[in-house]
Amino acid sequence: MTTPFDDDPSSRRPSLFARLRSSFLTGLVVIAPVGLTIWLIWTVIGWIDGFVLPLVPQTIRPEHYIGINLRGVGVIIFLVFTIFVGWIAKGLIGRSLIRWGESLVDRMPVVRSIYSGIKQISETVFAQSERSFETACLIEYPRKGIWAIGFISTTAKGEVAKRVETTGQLMSVFLPTTPNPTSGFLLFLPKEDVIELDMSVEEAAKLVISAGLVYPNSKDDPLPLEIRDRIKTGT
Repeated sequence: MTTPFDDDPSSRRPSLFARLRSSFLTGLVVIAPVGLTIWLIWTVIGWIDGFVLPLVPQTIRPEHYIGINLRGVGVIIFLVFTIFVGWIAKGLIGRSLIRWGESLVDRMPVVRSIYSGIKQISETVFAQSERSFETACLIEYPRKGIWAIGFISTTAKGEVAKRVETTGQLMSVFLPTTPNPTSGFLLFLPKEDVIELDMSVEEAAKLVISAGLVYPNSKDDPLPLEIRDRIKTGT
């Protein structure tokens, strides 16, 4: 393992203090990431325990029987409770209770704004895996003759699709930025202006992140002949 604190072999033999200092700093480089990670996890577990355990009756806490406060019990109770709530919420009665509760919240001016904001953030962060981009594509952006890689989200629906004057379908396309593909632009384009690619979404993301340095199947031509002809002719 080489670290910035290793001694230069070409220099004269360092003193004992210099060798001890180098070994100490090298040890810090190894220990610090592991120690901080363990400390952070341990702190989060303790924070959850401190929040959950006061809500649990004393008679059913493990320390009531074994006399030891086991850290992590609150996390287990929280996980079991969350899974149980999710299971109930998926049922007919749970959905009815949620709709009834949200109808009450909608009548509270300040609470309504806080709840709707937190709900949108939660749904975005913890969205199910099936909510993902469908296909990678090429679009002309920011002007004709310049091509950019995008990701097809869905077919546009509702008012957006109705208001736009187009003869065909309207596609919603996410145009990522380089090298950070989590930011970008949402564009609505006619289907005939969107060229779907054979490469997977993951391969297209690598191409965007690498700023065009990493191509899928780089030994071969990355684009089909039909697409290359359309790019050359601008059609």
